[in-house]
Amino acid sequence: MPKKPVVKKSNALINASYTISLAEQRLILLAIVTANGELEKMGELTVRAQDYADQWGVSLSTAYESLRDAAEQLFERRFTFQEETTKGLKTTVSRWVSHVAYVEGAASVDLAFAPHVQPLLCDLREKFTHYALEQVANLSSVHAVRLYELLIAWRSTGQTPVLEVAELRQRLGIEPAQYPRMTDFKRWVLDAAIKQINEHTDITAIYEQHKRGRSITGFSFSFALKPSEKANKRRKPKPTKGKNAGGMFGIPRAEIEAQARPGEEYEDTALRLARAKRCADTADLSN
Repeated sequence: MPKKPVVKKSNALINASYTISLAEQRLILLAIVTANGELEKMGELTVRAQDYADQWGVSLSTAYESLRDAAEQLFERRFTFQEETTKGLKTTVSRWVSHVAYVEGAASVDLAFAPHVQPLLCDLREKFTHYALEQVANLSSVHAVRLYELLIAWRSTGQTPVLEVAELRQRLGIEPAQYPRMTDFKRWVLDAAIKQINEHTDITAIYEQHKRGRSITGFSFSFALKPSEKANKRRKPKPTKGKNAGGMFGIPRAEIEAQARPGEEYEDTALRLARAKRCADTADLSN
């Protein structure tokens, strides 16, 4: 079985502030996979339209157009990241690429990542987030891709800290003028991204809003890994020590099993109960 392509990104880069299109995000991810951890040695990288079409499940003509548009825009894109130094917190603004070109006859893009990007993708001494490229293959929103990357950086705990609204908007690449109303931000960004992530990736996620008075000041996220398709077919709950052992989203396994509806999967029950709890907590806060 061929090895699954894996994206490897520094958590500093995942937490950086940047705004790019879905086509540009996909081009960058394919370039990272193409480099295979050898960015500094390989220099210029090539991403072919056929690879784009195969990976993202689009027609070849759509791949041509997407790569051409991405190549035209990517050079002007910038991102901001922060790092601790002996002199204090350092904030750096960098381009993504030092050069990028669309090769008409070959239907491919040649690019080289900018010097500041390469260490963030290559330095194995730092903490990196790994994920199979197939996990974002069916995400049609750049916000969903960014949120997925943000969440799996917390894979070891299954939950994020509270992210202030302004910080979360930056991490998801939301421009200041985009979705200024909280209801629109939740509906068109968070809810839409969570729906795609739950349907198409290897995790099931929910979010909780945090308030100061009546104003929403931040959000936190909880998520759990889904069992594999093979495990789904023959899955039985593992023996637990005590009725509250195991569980998901902070809900004890015994409660999930007791509240399961006929034919309902374990993870679906946990998600339903977690959503109900979140709604109840939100109602309590508003009273």
